[in-house]
Amino acid sequence: MAPELIGGLGVVLLIILIALRMWIGVAMGIVGFLGLILLRNLNLALVSAAEVPFAQINNYTLTVVPMFALMGMIIAESRIGKDLFKACNVWMGHTKGGLAYATMMASAGIGAISGSHMVSTVIMSKIALPEMKRFKYDDGFSAACVVSAAPLSIILPPSLPLIVYGIITEQPIGHLFIAGIMPGILFFGALNAVIFVLMKKHPEYGPRGEKSTFKQKIRSSVSVLPIAMLFILVFGGIYSGIFTTTESGAIGSAGAIVISLAYKTLNGKNFMLALKETATTLGMVFSLLLGTYIFIRFITLSQLPFFITGFIIGLDASMPVMMLALAAIYIFMAMFLPEIPLIILTVPILFPALMAVGFDPIWYGIFMVLIMSLGSFTPPVGMLVFILSGLSGVPVPKLFKACVPFISVDLFMILMISIFPSIVTWLPSRMAG
Repeated sequence: MAPELIGGLGVVLLIILIALRMWIGVAMGIVGFLGLILLRNLNLALVSAAEVPFAQINNYTLTVVPMFALMGMIIAESRIGKDLFKACNVWMGHTKGGLAYATMMASAGIGAISGSHMVSTVIMSKIALPEMKRFKYDDGFSAACVVSAAPLSIILPPSLPLIVYGIITEQPIGHLFIAGIMPGILFFGALNAVIFVLMKKHPEYGPRGEKSTFKQKIRSSVSVLPIAMLFILVFGGIYSGIFTTTESGAIGSAGAIVISLAYKTLNGKNFMLALKETATTLGMVFSLLLGTYIFIRFITLSQLPFFITGFIIGLDASMPVMMLALAAIYIFMAMFLPEIPLIILTVPILFPALMAVGFDPIWYGIFMVLIMSLGSFTPPVGMLVFILSGLSGVPVPKLFKACVPFISVDLFMILMISIFPSIVTWLPSRMAG
């Protein structure tokens, strides 16, 4: 049997195992192990299963995962998320639809903390939705604001999907972080533009809130200023080359602990919970990577990526056609799979082929997370919509309908970075080091 055929059958088996609800890391490890036996022998499979994952995991670069995960969990478990929303509300809540703008602003801040759009959705549902309900906002519109802002979590740094993508593809994680800044800012601006248009058309969606004094605005801003300064320090250090990505994560974690202690928002209970959540995240990511590296070894020996590369080059398709094909694949799969398993499942197979036909690896990482974010709240099976429907009680059909105007933002951003790739690549190209 041809190696490429064995590789293709391995991918089919992997999809079947995932459909049967086997855990993705285990499924990839099993398929990789069996594939190595078929391609070579049992001895190579055993050696690969023992040595390859350890050789890859025993890597200083991977310490970036616990550093940024801990920083996010410390801030998420303290009161800082609520303070951030409160500050945004004090500044914007009195305007028409002000709480919707405040939700977008707070989501951007939470996104720069959590690194996961599912985590961001859960956090903001607890913080923003009760306040919007209190001021009699339309429940579908309120929930749509939370869902549509969630992609900021995987576009803005420190994005956990971009960390995993960088690890698998051996791309500099700092460059990927910085590459997400300009698309994230544009995404944020476009979301607010949609809210502005909706408020003009449906003013009943978002009544005005309470007006705050200038003193209250200053006081609320001061409460979140240390966190803003911390993020400027962390990512400014990455951009300037003063810190490595791992060093920046360590500084961010230490800074988050100090700030939380200073504001008395961190106690023994939520600190232990933050450590537990960090350990859970690490266990999930590293276990997925263990299976992934065995699978990558199998796929490489099968020569399937080279076969796919030759096939794609042979099609002689234009770059826009390939982008459309990629978008269709990722939108469909993102309806069912979380972002990290989706990256782990697709990147080892597609990445070599896409690089061979001229895709920029940094640009592709941002393009991919934008596509995944679109699939996560696109009908009929947008995963985030079902999650938030369960949390908020808003019926799924109503929430999907409310999300339709915001889907245009994702489509707009995908189109913009496709026409103007420098939106993604300009800042990383000017990084020191």
